[in-house]
Amino acid sequence: MESLNTSRVAIVNTADRQTGVAASIRALDINPVKNKNVLIKPNFNTADPTPGSTHNDTLAALVEEIWKLGAKAVTLGERSYPPTREVMEQKGVIALLEKLDVRLIDFDSLAEKDWVKIDLKDSHWEDGFRVARPILESECLITTCCLKTHQYGGIFTLSLKNHVGVVPTTRHGYNYMRELHSSPHQRKLIAEINVPFKPALVVLDGVEAFVDGGPATGKRANGNVFVASTDRVAVDAVGVAILKSLGSNESIMKPKIFEQEQIARASELGLGASSPSHIEVMAADEYSREYRDRVAAILDQG
Repeated sequence: MESLNTSRVAIVNTADRQTGVAASIRALDINPVKNKNVLIKPNFNTADPTPGSTHNDTLAALVEEIWKLGAKAVTLGERSYPPTREVMEQKGVIALLEKLDVRLIDFDSLAEKDWVKIDLKDSHWEDGFRVARPILESECLITTCCLKTHQYGGIFTLSLKNHVGVVPTTRHGYNYMRELHSSPHQRKLIAEINVPFKPALVVLDGVEAFVDGGPATGKRANGNVFVASTDRVAVDAVGVAILKSLGSNESIMKPKIFEQEQIARASELGLGASSPSHIEVMAADEYSREYRDRVAAILDQG
């Protein structure tokens, strides 16, 4: 079991999404969903093929695992860049969710009162930000993200940045996404979005990755990996280490991992691991051990 100061991150070296989801979660030896109402936050910013968005097979495998672990109910909630329902329809997600007995909350359709204002001390947001009420009131939040770089200022979009989708584009007469994408503090703003809520589990699909470009399209590489943890910061640190191992762009390769602004600010805010020594990278099976060793060695360099 993990100590109070150590976050466990499970790694599975596989190209099979069903295996990756199940094995990475089981390696953590936890069950955060039993008898709970579970809310899944995927990466459906656009309908672009994986890693531009969450693969339908990954989503199906995750839902099936959540049901197996004894969840009371499962809901999916998202706010996309184009209209959310259009993205879901393009991906065939609506029919898939019906088949899997999963309710859908389209954050676009939330009332103004259900975008809750968050005023954070020492925030880099000009006047706070808003978060979808279902995220804040979720009994058990599970998020699933992709492995990719971000060419529009984020540098990478893994677990922390996946939660940009819980903030509205424009609500209460203000364009939050315009502020985010034009701010010199964009990466710090991304970290700060994560303060008001805490996922019980994060699952990263790295079977395919963008090592340059992103988030919708980019230079592809085969990552052949799944990552799972209860710690968003640890997932991002390990994710950046994997991007380094695949050979990525200068913004990934040059800085030390914990000097990346998203990770540094999230650590400063107490959202997760604050150094490589606070992360235990675990191989989910014997086959994944060599992959784990390679990633852990990169992570340990800082």
